[in-house]
Amino acid sequence: MTTTSPAPFAAETGSPAAAEFREVTQRFGDFTAVDRMDLTIGAGQFTTLLGPSGCGKTTSLRMLAGYTRPTEGRILINGQDATTLPPEKRGLGMVFQSYALFPHMTVAENVGYGLKLRKVGRVDREAQVTEALEMVGLAHLARRKPRSLSGGQQQRVALARAIAIRPTVLLLDEPLSNLDARLRVQMRSEIRRIQSETGLSVVLVTHDQDEALEMSDDMVVMKSGQIMQQGHPADVFSAPANRFVADFLGYENFLTTSQGITLAIRPEHLQVQDTETDAVDEALNLRATVTDVAYRGVDTLLMLRARDPSGEEVDLLAETRGEDPGRYTPGDNLTASAPRHRLVQLGDD
Repeated sequence: MTTTSPAPFAAETGSPAAAEFREVTQRFGDFTAVDRMDLTIGAGQFTTLLGPSGCGKTTSLRMLAGYTRPTEGRILINGQDATTLPPEKRGLGMVFQSYALFPHMTVAENVGYGLKLRKVGRVDREAQVTEALEMVGLAHLARRKPRSLSGGQQQRVALARAIAIRPTVLLLDEPLSNLDARLRVQMRSEIRRIQSETGLSVVLVTHDQDEALEMSDDMVVMKSGQIMQQGHPADVFSAPANRFVADFLGYENFLTTSQGITLAIRPEHLQVQDTETDAVDEALNLRATVTDVAYRGVDTLLMLRARDPSGEEVDLLAETRGEDPGRYTPGDNLTASAPRHRLVQLGDD
């Protein structure tokens, strides 16, 4: 019987890049899904492609996986040109949104399927399957069929199947979108733990900013097939490059100065004062009118109308905590204070 050892989790070449996109473009007829992308996936890092539907993130993942060939450019894996390699030759693991488990196979058979295709011997295959199932906490369900499992358990089986082959890069295509909110939070932690323990290079596609911020070492924000900003989540969150990134990350409030500079501030950083005499020092203070109030238990959202420094009318959102929910009502006049150290200057999209 042929015995083939699975590919190791970590890159073999010593290269800091597990994968690279070099001037990659993908066109479908007249539509450009990905436009001259240059991207480095760091070895041993958790990289997230984040953006709205249609931004090119899933197309990028499919090109990396080998399911779609770029119209132009090159894709490297472990420093080797993989642009024309079929998926099964790339040494990658992938977890789909739908899990794609075989209903007639047991959990163990599902997890071992990729190893069997790679002609890994039975003894080694069983060891790899057991290791992967233990990693996701499902070793006790090895003989079950997928139909008897919960959605969260099926997701774990799909994850175990992908990591059992010890992939060079693990690709995750919105794998948590079918789970309820509690399970999504739990699985974020589980996936991050597995990545940390194994040293896997991971690429996650998501439209959920909370997932990206919580799980990433490197966050790539995309729009219309192009990278708008890339960096550590804390750096991107605190200093978005442009209005698109700021808006996508929930900044909500945008102001224009008399010099035409665009500023952004998050709702939780916009302070409200009853009168002008209470205006905050070292802040941009605006007279505002309450247009709506939304009580949410732990906080209250105030929708405001004001004029920014350029003279334009703007709608603002302030998030207040610990306030009496009945303190403000529509029509009240107040001062909205944007502390200058909380204002972010934005560049062009």
